[in-house]
Amino acid sequence: MLQTLLNRRRLAKLPKTDLVAETVSVLWSAADYKSTVLDLIQRAQHRIVITALYLQADEAGEQILRALFAAKQQKPDLQVTVYVDYHRARRGLIGQEGARTNNDFYREIAKDYDLPIQIIGVPVKKRELFGVLHLKGFVFDQTLLYSGASLNNVYLAEQNRYRADRYLVLQNQVMTDAIVQAHQQLFGDEEQTPELLDDEDYVSQAVKRQSRLWLKHAKAARYQYADSTDSALRASLLMGLGRRNNELNSTVLALLSVAQHDVLIYTPYFNPPVALARALRKCLKRGVVVTIVVGDKTANDFYIPPGQRFSKIGGLPYLYETILRKFVRANQKFIDAGLLHVKLWKHEDNSYHLKGLSVDGVKHLFTGHNMNPRAFALDFENGIYVEDELQQLKTLLEQEKQVITAHASEIVHYSDIDTVRDYPEVVQKLLGQLRRIGADLVVKRLI
Repeated sequence: MLQTLLNRRRLAKLPKTDLVAETVSVLWSAADYKSTVLDLIQRAQHRIVITALYLQADEAGEQILRALFAAKQQKPDLQVTVYVDYHRARRGLIGQEGARTNNDFYREIAKDYDLPIQIIGVPVKKRELFGVLHLKGFVFDQTLLYSGASLNNVYLAEQNRYRADRYLVLQNQVMTDAIVQAHQQLFGDEEQTPELLDDEDYVSQAVKRQSRLWLKHAKAARYQYADSTDSALRASLLMGLGRRNNELNSTVLALLSVAQHDVLIYTPYFNPPVALARALRKCLKRGVVVTIVVGDKTANDFYIPPGQRFSKIGGLPYLYETILRKFVRANQKFIDAGLLHVKLWKHEDNSYHLKGLSVDGVKHLFTGHNMNPRAFALDFENGIYVEDELQQLKTLLEQEKQVITAHASEIVHYSDIDTVRDYPEVVQKLLGQLRRIGADLVVKRLI
């Protein structure tokens, strides 16, 4: 009871800004996401500030990048800034070592235009394995498009495949100003976060120049804006990096602590850290209905279909599934009692990347946070927490849920989920090797 009271106070103390329901919308598909991004780029008059894990060197990525350059040529005073993870920009795709990098791609495209744009690489940690830039949010003047999606062919449904995500669009100058200012302050020091179109020798040394002081500053950073709570519909901008004093992690756990009736979680990779698993268990024990919508292993980014050349990264979807099966088995009694609903998303050969949390129909978290050990401890994350006392967004979010769950089937018993014995022999061998040397526990903390 005391912990719940403290968490209610924690949520109440978050700075908030008023929202107007009519200015909030949701996109329904990856195709809508692509067309909306291109449209907003074309219509922007003063600023475009894009923060994403990556802008990929592929067909859809080129369309977005050329649209950004074209907007700058047409409106020379337009601010065009793109923040991406440094490490992701400086390597090729996994399994394609030596291939053209995203950074190479940026430089090639930039040669075609007179006026440059800013593309800034952010090395959150000195190695990608230990943390990446996972902040999200696209600002076009006073429009904010917030999604967990990055920018490439599959996220933008370019070649008959898509990666499903959530897409929140709202008009709010307070929030857009706060995001632009915070990201500029965090990533405005070129010694720490270089412009990727600069000299190669200078850019390549960015990781060596990174200071502990910058990392300490990043961990303490918060979005700054005036607190306004006149409306029954209001929002808080959150960010977090690391285990300690992580505002976003604390909000996730606080929301679960105060849940009274129902919880809805979207997550692509089911691998909850101990604190989150414990919070979910407490919800179930006090009679809260918990619904988890997670991707089937075949809807995972790293799934490799049988018959294709297998690599070790292809073992991840199976490892996630073993974690999910263990969780469902441990909580089967709550499924039997109608308190726990686990839904697996699968649609043809498309993939699933949704994240978010809703509590009692009035508290909603839109985020790129995967609710896994990486998100809780390593990556630089952010999100938008919305309080909707009068449920003005209820119809909109119910429609979104229906679109998402149209491709989801419910697990009624843990035996519905494959066991290791059902996996391809190469996967069984890989998982067995990980267990024998204890590496599976290490991997689970890094994924």
